[in-house]
Amino acid sequence: MRRLAFLIVLPFLAAGCSGGDDTATAATPAVTGASPAAVDPSVAAAGDKALSGNTKAICDQAARTSTSFGQTFITDLKLKIDAASQGKAAESQAQEKIDRDVSNYSDALAQMAKLADDKTLKAALTQMSKQVKALKGDVTKLNADKMSTITGSLDKACGTS
Repeated sequence: MRRLAFLIVLPFLAAGCSGGDDTATAATPAVTGASPAAVDPSVAAAGDKALSGNTKAICDQAARTSTSFGQTFITDLKLKIDAASQGKAAESQAQEKIDRDVSNYSDALAQMAKLADDKTLKAALTQMSKQVKALKGDVTKLNADKMSTITGSLDKACGTS
């Protein structure tokens, strides 16, 4: 399912990478440096407890997280492209946001792996986390084949392949 969603957005990625946008403005891309809202530890613990050991719930959460990252990925790629024409400061801000987004996704996968009792699911999430972390914020390394490889073991562990 995630593989299909990524393949659906791939043409938009290619269109965004064509470089044929003659309407680019000189404005700095909107990069927010704000950190995420603080999470009440009791709420987080309740969420972890609800997921802990529940393979279906973890698979569902992993699917939502991956879909959300796919959307963030598209935004980040566009941000990187736009920032390239707007100077080093814009590029640096964009890269910081991208690094944060990739790290957050990797961390979310690792946290879900800690909650999983199913060994196959735990291994799949752990491996995905490591593969995402290996991107080191370079979203240009992702393509349909790479994303398929990253999500393939999770799909199999969740019975969605």
